[in-house]
Amino acid sequence: MRASAAALLLIWAQVALAHDVAQGDRAFVAATQGPAIMPFLYLGAKHMVTGYDHILYLIGVVMFLFRLRDVLLYVSIFTIGHSLTLMLGVLFETGANSHIVDAIIGLSIVYKGIENLGLLRRLGWTVDPRLAVLVFGLCHGLGLATKLLDLSIAADGRLINLLSFNLGVELGQIIALFFVVCLLNLVRSSPGFAAKAAVANWALVAGGAGIMFHQTLEYLAS
Repeated sequence: MRASAAALLLIWAQVALAHDVAQGDRAFVAATQGPAIMPFLYLGAKHMVTGYDHILYLIGVVMFLFRLRDVLLYVSIFTIGHSLTLMLGVLFETGANSHIVDAIIGLSIVYKGIENLGLLRRLGWTVDPRLAVLVFGLCHGLGLATKLLDLSIAADGRLINLLSFNLGVELGQIIALFFVVCLLNLVRSSPGFAAKAAVANWALVAGGAGIMFHQTLEYLAS
């Protein structure tokens, strides 16, 4: 029990700061003029791989998907959602308060954990999971757009750099999901998967709630 509590605290500490951007990356983006495909590709992949909130949500999405076709379907829906708001948000310079967006992303993790635990069905609340993934994908993309707007990408080469960043996000997502799905396949073949999945989903709920709490406090203090 103590080990589980310590693990939850560690998750909270990591995900609460998931959207922090290194000062070196900020300085690079601020100084960049013109197309810089590979650097922005790297930044996009880095943001996704180190973005614990995005990864936690995707873990929840694929946890009970046993067929590759279903994994591809749900990940594609999520990708369409976050790519749309990422691209449009930056191109039209339409962002939102980053703390509010990150709190909503935390909510998406809580929602997915609760859904996986079957608590929504017990309450008689049924939502098409594909629609939920699309909506939360839009929210995740808005979070990415808000972060990029904060970095003040130069107008010269903005479109190609934005496309490169988005492609990097997708590559990072593929890398993260590869390890997640491999790990899940190993756990599924072991005894007591249902109990382990329940613990994992309660951890998602705790991690998402930690993000919501932290970001709400940050918003109130700003």
